[in-house]
Amino acid sequence: MAPRPGTAAMSRFPPVSSYDAAARERRTAASDLDGTLLASSSAFPYYFLVALEAGGYLRALALLLLAPFILLLYTAVSEPAAIGLLVFATFTGLRVRDVEAVARGVLPRHYAAGVRADSWEVFRGCGAGRRVVVTASPAVMVSPFVREFLGAEVAGTELGTFCGRFTGLISGGVLVAGRKREVVERLFAGGDMPDVGLGDRESDHDFMAICKEAYMVPTNKRAPRAAPDALLSRVVFHDGRLVRRPDPAHALFMVSFDEKSALAYLPVGFALAVLHVLISLSVLRHLVRHTYRLTGIRLAVRGTAPPAPRDGSPGSLLVCNHRTALDPIIVAVALGRPVTCVTYSVSRLSMAISPIPAVALARDREADAARIAALLSSGRDVVVCPEGTTCREPCLLRFSALFAELTDRIVPVALEASQSTYYGSTARGWKALDPWFFYMNPRPGYKVTFLPALRPEDTCGAGGRSAVDVANHVQAVIAKELGYRCTTLTRKDKYMKLAGNDGTVATAGDDGRKFA
Repeated sequence: MAPRPGTAAMSRFPPVSSYDAAARERRTAASDLDGTLLASSSAFPYYFLVALEAGGYLRALALLLLAPFILLLYTAVSEPAAIGLLVFATFTGLRVRDVEAVARGVLPRHYAAGVRADSWEVFRGCGAGRRVVVTASPAVMVSPFVREFLGAEVAGTELGTFCGRFTGLISGGVLVAGRKREVVERLFAGGDMPDVGLGDRESDHDFMAICKEAYMVPTNKRAPRAAPDALLSRVVFHDGRLVRRPDPAHALFMVSFDEKSALAYLPVGFALAVLHVLISLSVLRHLVRHTYRLTGIRLAVRGTAPPAPRDGSPGSLLVCNHRTALDPIIVAVALGRPVTCVTYSVSRLSMAISPIPAVALARDREADAARIAALLSSGRDVVVCPEGTTCREPCLLRFSALFAELTDRIVPVALEASQSTYYGSTARGWKALDPWFFYMNPRPGYKVTFLPALRPEDTCGAGGRSAVDVANHVQAVIAKELGYRCTTLTRKDKYMKLAGNDGTVATAGDDGRKFA
């Protein structure tokens, strides 16, 4: 929440559009974050995400109700007073490790989507020496994003803690105006101040004035955003339930049919989810696909589905990329016949509402291989997701090679899931709720594409190819169909990033580029 810079502010320093990269070499830079490197000058959505993901829906609702008063405090009293209240309402009592997990796994995607192309180009161009971001936002919120995606040091507002929890109090005051200047002078203690300073409001003038040259970034919420490839890291893994950046109006009120509120829509979304589950359990299997249309679920099926196994013949192994926990169920609906899914972790609730058989694997290679082979030999079609975990971004994780050793009857299946309000997957949250959150979307959707079965020469048995080669081939075939990027990242990489474990316990890039 920030007022627009006035005419005097803009006249004191030239606009960022007048920056001439060819004029001379700049090696160091200091910049504000919200409204400067980010297109939006409001940090409220990120506080809201912390309150929601680390504190729960009641805390997030309380913060939303306080939002008008915080804005009034900002404009009528002072920026530090408003930020102090915002920090108190958001952080009081939260565990430090929970907030750090949100800052590491939830916020970077939303921050990265809002980076301005013009100011980022100037800031990145000063990377030969040192880049520093000075911001009023709490350092614990912004540090993972700024360091990994912008390649900069972070100087932010510090928060008080006690016994591993935040007190809701600020240590040393909010980092605005003169305090920003003090921090920059301390960071550049050698006396050689930053070559370039960037800011968007009057409270940035103090630190901008000591930079060798400084530029104002005019307010423009529609300013072009930096392309994902332009940042120093790419988002592959992220957590959190909300699909969209929760601006105050979007977080509380209904904006459009496809963009529901995060909180006010919950009761309606839950009723929809119950309806979808009841339909899946009670309607005849070959009719479910048609009832989906009546309840707002969009299901598109492409390609030629494999024929049902004949009596006495083995089933087909349907190899899918993994988008949500509902992937096997959606494949069964698209086929119009039962399939069996195998999974490493499935909750009792998910088992109870699943209309298809689900077989849990033991993470023992030989035992799991024998179990899947037995299912295929019995004439069942089996769905496997060899990535081992869901991935939300247009990327495919490394495919485990186990499936390739079990049969030559392999059918790749490409899946795309549409989720406009809530994500139907989580790393740190309650996995039992994943299907419900997917069904709570206003118009959830799936596109299922059945690709041609592998040719004999592309398999391990008839073709003599290694299991790893077959797995990589299937990954590449699915990625090409979807237009996704193949990576060598694994389930363990995801869970170490988002949950701090290797993914074996159910808890609530190849081109040289670093992935996140």
